[in-house]
Amino acid sequence: MGVEVIFLIAILVVSVVIHEVAHGFAANYLGDPTAKLQGRLTLNPVSHIDPMGSIVLPAILALSSSPFLFGWAKPVPYNPYNLQRGGRWSEAMVAFAGPAANIAIALIFGIFIRFGALPASMVSLAVSIVFLNILLAVFNLIPIPPLDGSKILPQLLPRGLALQYERIRVMLEGNILLGFGIVLVFILLFGSQFATVISAISRFIIGA
Repeated sequence: MGVEVIFLIAILVVSVVIHEVAHGFAANYLGDPTAKLQGRLTLNPVSHIDPMGSIVLPAILALSSSPFLFGWAKPVPYNPYNLQRGGRWSEAMVAFAGPAANIAIALIFGIFIRFGALPASMVSLAVSIVFLNILLAVFNLIPIPPLDGSKILPQLLPRGLALQYERIRVMLEGNILLGFGIVLVFILLFGSQFATVISAISRFIIGA
């Protein structure tokens, strides 16, 4: 495994860990201490790494020169019935916290690149950080269960459509293999096009 692949996987692992911790902090702020009580409000990767999603799948995608590098950490647990703030938007706020954290990381490193605040040897690494974090943010906002977008979309739909969608969401979340199967099909069918869109957004952020 080349040094570049190892760096990409390391960036991905750190990014997905921050993503999950952001979910936990949002839930804790809104009234649910489940993640805190289970010791998941930590940046220690050991508490979050999913061997398949954090290491094996990213390594396979990177080594196969896939235009689409993706992965995940163990989901941070939360109980929506404990959320006391945010009203009807509380669960959507918890869901959006993860992608929001990745967008923030991408914008911070984008600013560093734009203003030449990094040594030349770090620019390529920073560009990868921007790309991977925008990819994680946008991909997770796709409303396919169990992705974060599936918890945000119902709040944006008319009540009738939201109820129908919720039934589909519950079904797919109850069959995690089916849900991830749909996600993998999406990657296989639209990975190249999606990577092109992410590249365009990343170039805009870094000013390339």
